Amino acid sequence: MTPLIKYLLHLADNTLILSQRNSEWCGHGPVLEQDIAITNISLDLLGQARNLYSYAATLIGGEATEDSLAYLRKEREFRNCLLVEQPNGDWAQTILRQYCFSQYQYALYQELLNSKDPQLAAIVEKSIKEVAYHLRWSSEWVIRLGDGTEESHRRMLKAIEELWAYTGELFEAADYEKDLQQEGIAADLEKIKQEWQLKTEAIFAEATLPMPRNVFVQTGGKQGIHTEQLGFILTELQYMQRAYPGAKW
Repeated sequence: MTPLIKYLLHLADNTLILSQRNSEWCGHGPVLEQDIAITNISLDLLGQARNLYSYAATLIGGEATEDSLAYLRKEREFRNCLLVEQPNGDWAQTILRQYCFSQYQYALYQELLNSKDPQLAAIVEKSIKEVAYHLRWSSEWVIRLGDGTEESHRRMLKAIEELWAYTGELFEAADYEKDLQQEGIAADLEKIKQEWQLKTEAIFAEATLPMPRNVFVQTGGKQGIHTEQLGFILTELQYMQRAYPGAKW
């Protein structure tokens, strides 16, 4: 498998798994408007995953399709970051997870607009307006909860405690990312990390939340080593295809 295919799967897996996680809120959101908002974000992420999987499938060839890449791979074949597979928890934890990922994804996509791979750059150009909305929506919620009531502030502190160890992996380059960065296809994660930290510090300051320092970084997702959470996600996501192989509408 080439570095480009691995990279496309990494990007697609991130959006697919986060889409699946967010979709668990459908019908359970705190208020109707936000229930619809998080569901729409899930659909945006799913659409991004489809475009990336379709491109990867054309490069893989044979019988590979967007569906086979989503439904027929096992846990160790997924390359998503550990952050996106973490449980929803309460609304604060879901919001922080979305914010951390969206801030990263927006900076990443800005860089990938200049990728030397024209197909990847085109997919990113189509998606970046959606990502900008995801970032604005989640940023506003981080501020609202962090600088809200005593209860909402406490819940945001708990969310930081639960999730922060998984944010560092976003900026730890896998071998396939390093190879593609040298070719001008993948983004410079060190540059993205600096922007992410500056933007996040500003949002946290407005939200009256502390910015964690020197936190142990949990890694492995980009190489296919995941938490137990991914197995539960895939069990639900892939059930129909596993129960009825080859089934079509």
